[in-house]
Parts: sequence; C-alpha cells; structure tokens
Amino acid sequence: MPVSMTGFGRFETNEDAWTHVWEIKSVNGRYLDVKWRMPGYLRGLENGWERIVRTHASRGRVDVSLNLEVLDSGILGMTFNETMAKAMFEQLEKLAVSRGEVFTPDYNRVLAMPSLWRDNGSEPDPGLAESLTRGLEGALKEWVAARAQEGEAMVADLTVRIETLRELAGKIAVRIPDILEEKKANLRQRITDMLDSTGAEFSEDRMLQEVAYLTDKLDVSEELTRLEVHLDRLAETLAGNEDAGKKLDFLCQETFREINTCGNKANDAEVSKLVVDFKAELERCREQVQNIE
Repeated sequence: MPVSMTGFGRFETNEDAWTHVWEIKSVNGRYLDVKWRMPGYLRGLENGWERIVRTHASRGRVDVSLNLEVLDSGILGMTFNETMAKAMFEQLEKLAVSRGEVFTPDYNRVLAMPSLWRDNGSEPDPGLAESLTRGLEGALKEWVAARAQEGEAMVADLTVRIETLRELAGKIAVRIPDILEEKKANLRQRITDMLDSTGAEFSEDRMLQEVAYLTDKLDVSEELTRLEVHLDRLAETLAGNEDAGKKLDFLCQETFREINTCGNKANDAEVSKLVVDFKAELERCREQVQNIE
C-alpha cells in the first residue's frame, strides 16, 4: 500500500542518567533529504542513524531533532584542568602581591576559558548511544505508522476520484458518435448548398472522401482507449505495495495529455464541459499524488 511522505513521530526516554526526546517530521520532496538537529558531540553517530532512517523512506524532506538532557555529569566525559587553573591563580596572586594589591579570583572568567576544559573522548557513552538509537527507532516506528495511516486515506480518496474520472470518460465516449453524426450531416448539407449555389455536379465519391476525412479528424477512439488504460494502471498502482509516487505522477501527466487531445479533437460544447470537469478532478488527484512516496 502506498504511503504518504507527510508524517510525524515522537519517542521519549527517561532513565536515571539521561532523558531524551526524538521528533521526526516529514513533508513531500522529490528526493530523500534528511536534516538533523542534535548536540554537536553526537555528530559521530549521525551517519549510522541516517542509514537507519533511509531504510524507512525513499523520498521526502525529513527533519529529525533530538532534545537530550544528561543528568549524570560523568556521562559527558568533560574534565576541568584543575592543575592549570591553580597555577594560573598562583601566578596572578604573586603579581598582585608584588603590586601591593589584594588578589580576588574571578571564577566566572576562569570557567569561560576553553583551554581549562578537556573532552576525554570523541565518542559518547556507549550506554547513552544505545539508548539514543532505541529512541530513534521508536520515533521512526510511530512516524512510519502515521505515514501509512495517511497513505491509506489518500488511496481511498484517489480510488473514488478515479471512478469519477471513469464516469466522465464514459460520458465522453457516449457523446462522440453523436458528434460524428452531427458533423457529417452538417458537412453534407454545406457541400450540397455550395453545389446548388454554383450549379456544380454532385459527386458521391468526393462526398465520401470529405466525410472520411472529417471522421478521421474527429475520431478519438485511440485517445479514449489509452485513457482507459491509464486509469486502469492508476488503480493497479494504488493497489500495489511498491513506492508508487513517481509512477502515479507520470500516469497523471499521460492521462492529462490524452483528455486534452480528446477535447481539442471533439470541438463540441458538451464534450468541452466534460473535459473541464475531468481535468479539474484529475488535478485534485495530482495534488494528492504529490504527497505519495
């Protein structure tokens, strides 16, 4: 069953040493584009996580965000260089004494010095990394379910609309023979009137040639046949399990081309109205298709 490219998933984890919340939002897009928002020290895990996301989607813009709060300072792997800080304070105190001043250390300035802080490792805590991966998979599960649910609703809507298109195409097919007869009768009458006015001799063979030319010009049987085939393929694709978005979009384009030719060839007010209704319904289908993966 085709799925929607639009969806949302959220998963929250609460443990003694950390809490984190994953949120996944997606909208339609021509290609798969994954955007990440997470703490910088977790960037080393991004490639592995993106491979997991790509197993669940092939198209669309996907925004993945992580809100992480670490409750155990030891998990962060950050240490303060106390030895260097003491040495700095001692030197500053000596300077103050030599100048006859009282030295009062400004701890805020010291804490803001990057050189006094040390990251003990580029890789996050293994337990935290495992917990984050499980959280991502939980959010992906909810996201996939939301996309599947919306996809089912879209398929149901498109199925009804395709039946409407079939009915409109059927009305056009019923009207075409009447148009041909009307055009033939009008042509015969015009030719007869012209011959009478000029006194020219009537030629049945010439009349048959003109009627045959008109019939060929107005004939839309091939277009209607291809139109029926395209509608059948649209229904079959919707009932399939493969990624159907691009194929459905292509079929909508081909269907539009065929119905447009029917309208141009028929040159009839009633058919023109049916063609306009058909195009309007087909455009609604195309808008839906734009959101199918």
